[in-house]
Amino acid sequence: MKIITSESVFKGHPDKICDQISDAILDAHLEQDRNARVAVETAIKDDVVFIFGEVTSKASVNYKEVALTTLKEIGYDDPFDVIEKISKQSDDIALGVNHTNDHEQGAGDQGLMFGYACKETPEFMPLPIVVAHDIARSIDELRKAKYGHVFGPDGKCQVSVVYENDEPIAYETIVVSAQTKHGIQLDYAKEIILNEVLKLLIGEDLSHIQVLINPTGAFVVGGPYGDSGLTGRKIIVDTYGGYAKHGGGAFSGKDVSKVDRSAAYYARFVAKALVAANLANRCEVSVSYSIGVANPVSVSVDTFGTGVTSDDVLLKLIKENFNFTPSSIIKELNLDKVKFKPLASYGHIGRVDLDVAWEKVDAKAKQLSESYEQTKRTAQVL
Repeated sequence: MKIITSESVFKGHPDKICDQISDAILDAHLEQDRNARVAVETAIKDDVVFIFGEVTSKASVNYKEVALTTLKEIGYDDPFDVIEKISKQSDDIALGVNHTNDHEQGAGDQGLMFGYACKETPEFMPLPIVVAHDIARSIDELRKAKYGHVFGPDGKCQVSVVYENDEPIAYETIVVSAQTKHGIQLDYAKEIILNEVLKLLIGEDLSHIQVLINPTGAFVVGGPYGDSGLTGRKIIVDTYGGYAKHGGGAFSGKDVSKVDRSAAYYARFVAKALVAANLANRCEVSVSYSIGVANPVSVSVDTFGTGVTSDDVLLKLIKENFNFTPSSIIKELNLDKVKFKPLASYGHIGRVDLDVAWEKVDAKAKQLSESYEQTKRTAQVL
C-alpha cells in the first residue's frame, strides 16, 4: 500500500498568472502570424510584471495590454507596471528549426519528453491530479459566480490517495488553501469549500478523509503580493501531478516548434491511444530529440507489466503508427489551431473539456488495435 499526492493551483496563483500571460502573448502572436517563433516568459512581484524572451514574428502585439487584460480576467484589478525585454530568436537556432525545401523542420531544442495514460479515471489520468484540478476549478468558478466578496484569486490544493496493487482505494487527505478577503471569518469560508466543493466532488461523507482547509489560519495577502511568480514553475501541475515523469521542459509561452511542448502532447496522445486500445492498463511513452534534427533520438514505452504483449512489440506498433517528427506532430494534432491560454490553468493533459486533439484518441486506438491483431495473425502464420 502507498499514498500518492498531487497538487493543483488556482488561476490567481502567482506562477499560474505568469503561465497565463505567457500563453496569452503566444496566442496573440499566432493570431496574426501562424509561423511566429515565440519563447516568452513572465515574472511578477507586487505591482510589477516583467516579460522577457525571444520572438521572431510578423505580428504586432501590445505586451502590456495582453498582460493587464489577463490579470483583470483572473481577478486582479490593481494597476501594474509592465516591463518588456524581448529580442529576436537566434539565427543559429532558426537555421535548424525552420522548414526549407531541402530541410525538414527540426526540433526546436534538445530534450526528453514523457506521456502517460492509465485507466483510473474517464480522462485516462491519475486520480489525485484529476481531483486536485476539479477542486481548484470549482473554487475559481464559485468565486467568480457568487463569492467574489469572500475569496481572493490565489490558492492551491492537494489530494492524497491510498493505492493498493497500483489501484486507488481511498482518499487519505485533502488540503485546500484559499485566499480570503479582509474581514471574512475563516469558518464561513471553510463551510463554503466543504459544502459547495468537496462534498459535491468527493461525496457527502467526508468523515473518513482528513480535510485541512487553510490549515495555517488567515490567508489574506496573496497573489504577487504574497509571493513572486514565474512562468514554468508549475510543470508538475501541468502534467501528471508527480504520478508520472516530466521531462523538465515547461510548456507555456513556447510555440509548438519547441518539442518541450509539442512532443509532450504527442507522447500523451500515443500513451492514451495505447491504453484506450486496451493494449495496456498503464503506459508511459518517452521521446528525446536533438536540436535541429527532425527524427527523435529515441522512443521508448513502459507498460509496467500491464501490456497484453511485450513492450518491445508495443514499441514496434507505436513506431509503425505514429510519426514523431515536429512537422508531423503539428499537423496531426492541429497545433496551429490551438488556443493555448486555456491550457495554462488546470493542466495541459487530460483536458477533455477543451477541443484538443491529443485527447481524441478513438481513431488511433482503433488503428493500434487493428495493427496488433494483424501482428498476431502474422506471428501465427510464421
